[in-house]
Amino acid sequence: MMDDRGPIVLFDGECALCNASVLFVIDHDRAGSVRFAPLQSNAGRRLREAAGVPDDLSTVVVIDGGRAFSRSDATIRIARYLRFPWNLLRLLALIPKPLRDWGYDIVAANRIRWFGRSDACRMPTPALQSRLLAG
Repeated sequence: MMDDRGPIVLFDGECALCNASVLFVIDHDRAGSVRFAPLQSNAGRRLREAAGVPDDLSTVVVIDGGRAFSRSDATIRIARYLRFPWNLLRLLALIPKPLRDWGYDIVAANRIRWFGRSDACRMPTPALQSRLLAG
């Protein structure tokens, strides 16, 4: 299931912040190449296992170029695919990784309390449906 047709974002499908982030990426992905799968889905589990990523719903995972990125590295990797000015978020890589991951972990640990759970999804268009890996 890992291939080179573009990055795959694995996200917590029950987290409102995570779902809002996916919608943000969909709306700002300059080439429409980023694909998505909930971590809880069969596709998400298979991709996680194939990439050797631990079973952890508290972090986003990006599989890109045959490598898995998580935590702040995943968010920076996603930024590579966004339109200007959002692609400038790649500059977060200039911040030392321990500091970036510390900030990421604070948000991850509180995301459900601060943003709640997602109980509704955007109805995908046929074009968007091809970018959702749920099976």
